[in-house]
Amino acid sequence: MKPVVRVEDRHAFDTIIDARSPAEFEIDHIPGAINCPVLDNEERRIVGTLYKQVGAFEARRVGGAMVAANLARHLREQFADRPSGWRPLVYCWRGGLRSGSMTTWMRMVGWDAQQLAGGYKAWRRHVIDVLDTQAARAPLVVICGATGSGKTRVLHALAAQGEQVLDLEGLARHKGSLLGALPDVAQPSQTAFETALADVIERVDLARPLYVEGEGARIGKLNLPVPLVAHMRESACVEIDASPETRLAFLLHDYAYLGDRPAWLADQLGRLKELHGKTIIAAWQEMATTGNLRQLFGELATEHYDPSYARSQRKHFHKWDARRVVHADSLSAQGIEALARSIVQTVAEQQPA
Repeated sequence: MKPVVRVEDRHAFDTIIDARSPAEFEIDHIPGAINCPVLDNEERRIVGTLYKQVGAFEARRVGGAMVAANLARHLREQFADRPSGWRPLVYCWRGGLRSGSMTTWMRMVGWDAQQLAGGYKAWRRHVIDVLDTQAARAPLVVICGATGSGKTRVLHALAAQGEQVLDLEGLARHKGSLLGALPDVAQPSQTAFETALADVIERVDLARPLYVEGEGARIGKLNLPVPLVAHMRESACVEIDASPETRLAFLLHDYAYLGDRPAWLADQLGRLKELHGKTIIAAWQEMATTGNLRQLFGELATEHYDPSYARSQRKHFHKWDARRVVHADSLSAQGIEALARSIVQTVAEQQPA
């Protein structure tokens, strides 16, 4: 009798294999898994249509031939160099026919292949459980600061210095503001974003701080898990304080690529008409199309982002009045490294002896 392999056992295997179609894999998959479909996107559509229009037997007859051909190809190519002691873990949507077929053939070859009980659906339940329970226990330290304070770069510096970091914007592939979309980079699906979050959170050492940037409930098109947002709201805050000139210099460097996207930039600014009126937006759009980013970013900071900053931070972060402030004289690469060290020291001083 084969053992029941659960999500928690996945790290004991040499390779995790996703036997679903490429389209399913692209939406979301277990971190580190490789996609070796037993049915590709078109084949899965054909089998599904046969099942609905003709019946289960015909769908299995046709699908079985497709599965056999794909398994043969994987054995010749993807798995050709795997040693006899290789231990793969295979999953599909529910832990059914697709992963069962692959597991059977692998075991016939001689590999100790196992099938993930419950398939991807079991993984999805695991992700939701991690986000519902473990996220609320993570020892968060929320990094705040006005627009252009280099918060994300500071997180990267903290990670480079060996600290625990939850880079929400990195996982979301978005900088979190009106102009935060990255050129030619699509955001992940909501489920893939949650998978990436859970993958970080379940590996957190609860005895050490976990640094995270202060965010709203959404990053681009993605929603942050409600338990994580609620926990951020109750966590300790560290504010980066940098002068307007320092922040503007950072913005001009960090968003320089927007100079190559004047039409997109002007279109994004158009979304602010209700807040600032047609006259101001028309002026900002003119700056965008003529490449006058220095004036545009300066006015966006002083007229749009900064006025609501302190009010929104106090509203969203319940320990805002008890925050520690770290001053940034420079947001150059060296300045950010120094800033990260200062934050670590500040947080350490807050810890009980």
